[in-house]
Amino acid sequence: MPTYNNGGTLRDMVERVLAYCADVIVVNDGCTDNSAEILASFGNAIIVVDYGKNRGKGYALKQGFKKAKALGFDYALTIDSDGQHFPNDIPLFVNALEQNKEALIVGSRNLNQENMPGGNTFANKFSNFWFKVQTGIDLPDTQTGFRLYPLRRLPKIFSSRYEAELALLVFSAWRGNDLIPVKINVLYPEDRVTHFRPFWDFFRISVLNTLLCLVAVVYGWPSRLIHKMLRRKTA
Repeated sequence: MPTYNNGGTLRDMVERVLAYCADVIVVNDGCTDNSAEILASFGNAIIVVDYGKNRGKGYALKQGFKKAKALGFDYALTIDSDGQHFPNDIPLFVNALEQNKEALIVGSRNLNQENMPGGNTFANKFSNFWFKVQTGIDLPDTQTGFRLYPLRRLPKIFSSRYEAELALLVFSAWRGNDLIPVKINVLYPEDRVTHFRPFWDFFRISVLNTLLCLVAVVYGWPSRLIHKMLRRKTA
């Protein structure tokens, strides 16, 4: 669970996640509010990764995955700390994983529900379109932070910001990994704190999509095809 100044929702999210998972890693991405005190109050019930300075969600995920691997875990489920996700959806990911052991399980929100912010809906549909162009996969939600990753098949994270999550999906697809969507609930509480910068982060995602489209032609599509052929031979 990466977190940055989500003190208003952090405690509730950690408590609810602990009800479904005994091994919780929270990455303090340079919080300047009361988040550090909230995390400390859980004592040994959770594992906290803290590097002092805000580095971005991509960097926080990278450090969280690194810690999970060091502790010997094979899988890591990511969930945002801003209160939008429902920890009681965690069993849905576990059930999907049991049927698809090597897959990346991706939470799929209803992008047309009433309380979905208009900017989020546009950004998701925009991202979904380009993801299909880059991979040939029609995925309902390419920007959700609620996912279950097989750590052994995890691609490298090259970006420290929000676009890292999109890149993880694209690189996973190019490596032949199955991407399995599961329907999840979502809520945008009044005290939710988001650090998504509408102009700059959308600009960065747009630049990334442009680069990925170019790389898809010379590497992505051929790589995905080769991996699929190899999997058929070993099946």
